[in-house]
Amino acid sequence: MSVSIKPLADRVLVEPAAAEEKTASGIIIPDTAKEKPQRGIVVAVGPGKPDEPTTVKVGDSVLYGKYSGTELAHEGKDYMIMRESDILAVL
Repeated sequence: MSVSIKPLADRVLVEPAAAEEKTASGIIIPDTAKEKPQRGIVVAVGPGKPDEPTTVKVGDSVLYGKYSGTELAHEGKDYMIMRESDILAVL
């Protein structure tokens, strides 16, 4: 996937996973009650800082904090831009 956004320094652009539509038992969740997704796919990575290169790469599936990053919409898609340190794990 190619995106025209180029993150700076240690920032990472993530495409969030879709929010859960229903519970494990089959109950449909209304839009107002959906949890913010906490996982996504890395679509762009900044070059890192001079003394700290980035360790995630494009295509990595990652887990990030609930209130991490900044939401943005670009060309009809929603993304999150965050510092690499806001990423908790690579799945």
